[in-house]
Amino acid sequence: MKKCKSCQKEIDAKAKKCPFCQTDQRNWFLRHPILTVILVLIVIGMIGAAGGSKTSTTNTGSTNTQTNTQTNTKEEQPTATPAVPAEYRSALNKATTYANTMHMSKKAVYDQLVSDYGEKFSAEAAQYAIDNVKADWNANALAKAKTYQNTMSMSPSAIHDQLTSDAGEKFIQAEADYAIQNLNK
Repeated sequence: MKKCKSCQKEIDAKAKKCPFCQTDQRNWFLRHPILTVILVLIVIGMIGAAGGSKTSTTNTGSTNTQTNTQTNTKEEQPTATPAVPAEYRSALNKATTYANTMHMSKKAVYDQLVSDYGEKFSAEAAQYAIDNVKADWNANALAKAKTYQNTMSMSPSAIHDQLTSDAGEKFIQAEADYAIQNLNK
């Protein structure tokens, strides 16, 4: 037994709502799972953006070195592959981090890369990153599903909705279906 947050009457410790005053007893994060996920993504994006500026500077320096080397020794140039712009390489690095560390969906990664509140890459650089990132989108959906199940005690149906929601994880239907089918394996 515990006391209601609002009316202070004794209620069952597992009650989500007080039977007397109907006050929700869950914490803010459990009452607002979509906002919680968005806040977590924003914080992680800010952390990634702060760490990403060092990578961009390093990549730019190596690009200049490669350009100077290619100019001085034209006979040693590889023949078929043109140089990938630094912005595209940086976008690919960020996409790899988002996909393989944060287990984001393809659409969520793209949106984060082009967002004015995220990485602010050009649409072309973001598309290059999405086209070249090595990620298992089914595994990402499953990892997110397990997180929702373990930390928020959500039902499989609610998890599926969260995985496919445009306000949520933005996985495609097939990836969400895979996650739900493999959730308890």
